[in-house]
Amino acid sequence: MAEWAGVVALAAGNVHAARNTGRSHTVGLLGDGTVVATGWNGDGQCEVTAWAGIRAIAAGWRRTVGVRSDGRAVAAGRTHEGACAVDDWRDIVGIACGDWHSVGVRADGTVVAVGLDRRGQCAVDAWTGVCAVAAGSLHTLGLTSDGRVIASGDTGSGACAVEPWRDVVAVAAGSYHSVGLTSDGRVIAVGENSSGQCALAGWEGFVAVAAGARHTLGLRGDGAVLATGDNAHGQRDVGGWMGLWRE
Repeated sequence: MAEWAGVVALAAGNVHAARNTGRSHTVGLLGDGTVVATGWNGDGQCEVTAWAGIRAIAAGWRRTVGVRSDGRAVAAGRTHEGACAVDDWRDIVGIACGDWHSVGVRADGTVVAVGLDRRGQCAVDAWTGVCAVAAGSLHTLGLTSDGRVIASGDTGSGACAVEPWRDVVAVAAGSYHSVGLTSDGRVIAVGENSSGQCALAGWEGFVAVAAGARHTLGLRGDGAVLATGDNAHGQRDVGGWMGLWRE
């Protein structure tokens, strides 16, 4: 893909693992503020070539969301659940996409969300002091400027049980589990652990985390990547990945 040069950020359209899901797409943000995408385009989620002045991207199931340099948001893809209804968003500095909902952080630390809200995953209007967000299948996470984490949405899996967390510097959300990175490099997780995606005992010295539907990834300060959880499709085969981090 020759047009995938000068990429500064990536996003993957993820969705909870089920027989009727899948069909993913991949999105890249280029250094000049344009966007490229590849993969399944059944709902137009890859129709982003006309986007310009973009500074952040996120991808959910069948949709892509971008934040422009002026703080407005744009979206492409499936509109049925309302997760692409971001045209009136302003002053956005960060975004996240769950399966059927989209979340944005404003410059003043408040949060906005649109889309499917059957489990309260969009009930974020009262949140303040938030600096980053993450979205799972049916839950939303907010990282506050003082290192705490708040959550909204389905509580059945335990993915919203983040109230005790402290000194957190980054969060990630899988379909039904939540992951946090602490200031001292430890990784913590709560929620569904059916595939061992929350089996993070001894994970120390990390600088970044990510979460898939049923697996968790961690980037260590020495550039190595660790993974735990489901490996049905080889998503944990990162043992040879080295040198991915540079101060």
